[in-house]
Amino acid sequence: MSAHSKTAATPMFEPLLNEFQVEAACTRRVLERIPADKLSWRPHPRSMSLGQLAQHIAGVPGRFSEVIVKDHHEADPQNFANFPSPENLGALLATFDQGVRAGEDFLAGLTEAAALQDWTLMLGGKPIFTKPRMAVIRMIMLNHWYHHRGQLSVYLRLLDVPVPSIYGPSADENPFA
Repeated sequence: MSAHSKTAATPMFEPLLNEFQVEAACTRRVLERIPADKLSWRPHPRSMSLGQLAQHIAGVPGRFSEVIVKDHHEADPQNFANFPSPENLGALLATFDQGVRAGEDFLAGLTEAAALQDWTLMLGGKPIFTKPRMAVIRMIMLNHWYHHRGQLSVYLRLLDVPVPSIYGPSADENPFA
């Protein structure tokens, strides 16, 4: 749990905030396993490097919390291909912790009206999609985040780094034993 775990959400959104906090703790465990000397490693030439993937995961809650408060966001196609790599693991975890705090604050302040309001992703001034903000929170802030964390766990396995328990036992950790 982060320092903001006592943040109170609108009762309707308490389960969402609780999920976010549990998943953040799990994601931090995975990020903490990254070997500092392997940030440039990539499993395939077309894959992100370990550092790029980790930085993307670390930044999702904070970046998303900044753009979802607006009614729309203009996507920059360059951001989809040019993920930065962290300077080091300390910087990566600092980005993550800051983003988690921003995500908690955003979710704690979410109102029903804001959650139900339409939000639009734009590209070149044209709408890509419009969905209720709540659907976008689930799709990008949460599911997208979990998806990339799963990729990171595979990277760790390929590097022979013990994979932490995520939703139950891994081949390396059994929280039930």
